[in-house]
Parts: sequence; structure tokens; C-alpha cells
Amino acid sequence: MKSIIKNLFLLASLLGSFQAPAQDVAKARQGAFALTNATLVTITQGNIENGTILIRDGKIAAMGAAVDIPAGVEVIDCSGQEIYPGFIDGGTRLGLSEVGSISLTQDANEIGQVIPHMQALTAVNPNAVAIPVTRVNGVTTVLASPTGGRFPGTAALINLVGYTPDQMYAGFKAVVMNYPNAGRRGWRDSRSEEEREKDKEKALKTINDIWKEAELYARIAADPEAEPEYNPALAALAPVVRGEAPLLIEVNEEKDIRSAIEWVKENEVKAVFTGAAEGWRVAEELAEAKIPVITGPVLNYPTRDSDRYDRPYANPGIMQKAGVKVAIRTNEAENVRNLPFNAGFAAAYGMGREEALKAITIVPAEIFGLAD
Repeated sequence: MKSIIKNLFLLASLLGSFQAPAQDVAKARQGAFALTNATLVTITQGNIENGTILIRDGKIAAMGAAVDIPAGVEVIDCSGQEIYPGFIDGGTRLGLSEVGSISLTQDANEIGQVIPHMQALTAVNPNAVAIPVTRVNGVTTVLASPTGGRFPGTAALINLVGYTPDQMYAGFKAVVMNYPNAGRRGWRDSRSEEEREKDKEKALKTINDIWKEAELYARIAADPEAEPEYNPALAALAPVVRGEAPLLIEVNEEKDIRSAIEWVKENEVKAVFTGAAEGWRVAEELAEAKIPVITGPVLNYPTRDSDRYDRPYANPGIMQKAGVKVAIRTNEAENVRNLPFNAGFAAAYGMGREEALKAITIVPAEIFGLAD
């Protein structure tokens, strides 16, 4: 329990009516603190009533029902409050996007269809105005993810504290792939269904051609006597095709999810599906394939006019109950602070409070290989 919690920052959430205006939020300060008489929500090992957390140098030094408080430590009475681990958002553009109307502040989408070597971490702005707003709402770690082309870059997990991107880096990176989609690209898309299918097949052929090149590059690079030509894109894909690193596959529609499952099997990819807006339609198949899913936003419209209004709200719970490992994301830039509300709707529409809390704490940590 300690090893899991130590790697997360704390959120103290006051249950009940809290009406203090925003300008009354106290400025952060350093020191040694003991948060006492709180309910400690450990997520993985139940709740600890009337618990104490001792914090030194910004990390948890001790926690439990009986913690010795050394002299000189500031004691903060948290009676009636619950203390949670910091929340983890499994997919955002936080730090990569500032003002939507000013292109110079938009670093989530670079030019090019196949640029897996483009590192989102290098573009993260530690001074982004949305970061402290997000952090004060309890979200302390997010995946900063690129968007755009077929392979738009490499996403990075960041903690929302630090003066440089390297200080913020939380220990996980993964190449992103946008799986070909046969759906319409908006109401102005006048392509017929046949044309959309042809475009999808063409895009899938492009991906398969790139994948074969990456496999060849990986084999050549593995030979100590060989020296492949400089190709940063294939070099970035090499660990993925060797199964050493995961691939984040953005896929949403039912038919596309089924196709992506088959593609993952054929290519023996260590995959994580992101988005999965219609994952509820193929939950059993996702569970059988043992592919973890980072879904969201939960606060969204149904993907089809014929669907019930609450399908996006129920989507995480349906997949989780089918046996899929499910984490939740906002897929936002400035409103990542709403992650708790996304989890709350998932909880209310079938996922349950305990599983929804796991979906924004321990489950994403497990998916990112950082649970310890």
C-alpha cells in the first residue's frame, strides 16, 4: 500500500458543503505535516478510519491508524474529511495546448502522418495556466498525448509539478497510433459508405506497410554487425514491434474496434486501446483479447443518434464488468480538472464508486507499469 501511495500526491476532499470562494484558496507551502483524524481511502486496501498521514519533503513518510508524530511537525485536523491518492488522467493535451485560436500555442498536433519519434514531453509547457487549476482539483498526473496523423508521436506521463518537462516526467512513454476509421468525419463528409471503406482499407494498408518496414528495421538494428540507415520514425517503432513497449491505439467505433483487435493479434502487439467510445458493444471481445482500455470522455454524447443518452456514461462500467481493465480519461486540454466528474458519472451509471476510483488511480498506474 505504501509503495503505491508514495508515488502519488494527495488530495484532501471535504465532504459536505464547501462554499469558500476561489480566491480564498491558501498558497502552497513546504514543510512537514501530519494530517490527522481523516478517513484514508487507500483504493487498494480499503479505508482507514481516523487515520494519519505524515508528509515530509513532499512525500508520504508514514500512514495508518497509529502514526507517531515527531516534534516540530505541523498537525492539521482533518476530522470529517477523506484523503485520496492523486487522480491520474489517462489521456489529455494538458501542457501541449494553450489558446485554441493561436497556433503558436498548439503543440499537440505536428505536421506529418508518420512521426512516432515526435516526443510530447519536449513540448510540455510547465507554466501552462491550466496545470495548477487541474492540480487543485485533485488531478496530479496526466498522460500528455499527441494528436493528428496516423502515428502522431509519443505520449508521456507527467506529474503536474516541476519547473521543466524532465522534472515532470513520471516514467512512462508510448507511441500513439490512430486506427483507420470507416465513419464520417463530420456532417460535411459526403463520402458514400463504399468510399469510406475504401479509404479505411487504404489507410490500413499504409499502416501495415509501415509496420513491415519497422519490423525489418528492428531486425537489422538487433544485429550487432549491422548498422541501419538513420530513420527516427522506424527507430521509435522498433521497441513496439519487438514487444518491448506498448502501443496506444486510438479506436472508437464498434467495427473498428473489432478490426483493431484482429490487427493486434496478427501483429502480436502489446496494445492499449484508447477512446473505445463503443467499447460497450464489444466488451466481451475486448475482455477475451485481454486488451486494457483507457476510455473517455465519459461526459459525452452518444456515438449514434439511435443510442440511449446514457451510453457514454455507462460505457466504462459495462466494459469493466465484462472483465476489461478500464481506466478513464478526459481527452481534454483546459478541462482536465473535470476528471472526477467523468469518474462520478461512470460510478453513477453502473461502474460503482470503488471501481470508478480505481479507474482514475491504481488502474491507469497498472496500465502504465507504475503501480509499484
